[in-house]
Amino acid sequence: MQITFIDTEESWKQMLPISYTRPVSEARVGILKIHEKWSKALSAEKLAFRSQDYLGQLFEPPQEKSLTILGNVLPTSDLLAAIKGLKQDEGLIYEDQMIAGFYAPDESFELGERKPIAVEVKQVVHPWDIFRMNGEEIKHDFELLTKERTSQSLDDTHTKTYGDQIFLEEGAWVKAAVLNAENGPIYIGKNAEIQEGALIRGPFALCDHSTINMGAKIKGDTTIGPHCKVGGEVSNSVIFGYSNKGHEGFLGNSVIGEWCNLGADTNNSNLKNNYANVKMWDFASGRFKDTGLQFCGLIMGDHSKCGINTMFNTGTTVGVSANIFGDGFPRTIIPSFAWGGSSGFTTYQTRKAFETAELVMKRRNKTFSEADKAMLSHIFEITAENRVWEKK
Repeated sequence: MQITFIDTEESWKQMLPISYTRPVSEARVGILKIHEKWSKALSAEKLAFRSQDYLGQLFEPPQEKSLTILGNVLPTSDLLAAIKGLKQDEGLIYEDQMIAGFYAPDESFELGERKPIAVEVKQVVHPWDIFRMNGEEIKHDFELLTKERTSQSLDDTHTKTYGDQIFLEEGAWVKAAVLNAENGPIYIGKNAEIQEGALIRGPFALCDHSTINMGAKIKGDTTIGPHCKVGGEVSNSVIFGYSNKGHEGFLGNSVIGEWCNLGADTNNSNLKNNYANVKMWDFASGRFKDTGLQFCGLIMGDHSKCGINTMFNTGTTVGVSANIFGDGFPRTIIPSFAWGGSSGFTTYQTRKAFETAELVMKRRNKTFSEADKAMLSHIFEITAENRVWEKK
């Protein structure tokens, strides 16, 4: 079975800057990425993606007619039943929005007989939905991944555990830590490491080959993606993968993309002084949007970095391949390929950005490919209008 995950222009824009470098279904919510949830639920053998054309070099486009699912939709038991009952000429709609149907690669996602569904559809519409929904999705994915399986034993006599929903994959390593799963499960991936003195509360997921550093304080509803190194205090946040927050500092109610690095003692605010709802930049409308959330921190796109002692205000959005440093609070919307901080920005030219990306990826035995360069070059061009200092 093949599944194609499709992004409409609106659904893709609503998920920026996360979706600049990936189809929406590549977002990690809970333990798994969105498409991984569907793949396991429907036993799909092949996946394809219909998103922005420039992403086609890195994410396989469809070659044949297949079940096509809107990329920001999460699987539920009711929705899975509805999809399994679909006919070839039918499409499921929810609140006037097409959700799923069978389509050829060049067919419009709006064609076919519309079949309304009464069940609730869970969607990751904006980047802040990732951390907002993360706790419940960790619980869902934990059941999916551990059903009828046995955890690797936790033998360390100096590690204290609470609750019974703790699962260690093969090669997971825990020493002298406190794992509290009374409020939700704790999942520790293959060859992942939790070092001495770490304090962890569920729901929590540590994905394959990642490390929680000594003395870290990780609060619930948090996911650390694969190949990450994380220390300090983290609360209700999702780090996608291959990113580091290795030192002290607070990260809360935030989403960090891949290949990012947060310098020592980087802190973000996640609550306004007046306790009002947080507004964040909405790329689809081109203005700030009320998130409806009292707690909302930092959204950072892939390949972005910040220096030591960086301070991010409540509701800050950072684009792709930005480099932030210096004292004071930088602006709450930092464009892609911005270089600077509170004292002002210049443009981070692609030649220098690519040099850094190549070095960073090489450290993890990954190649910064020509396809990566083409993708980031395209993002540099389409985000030029956001770098307003270039027009002065």
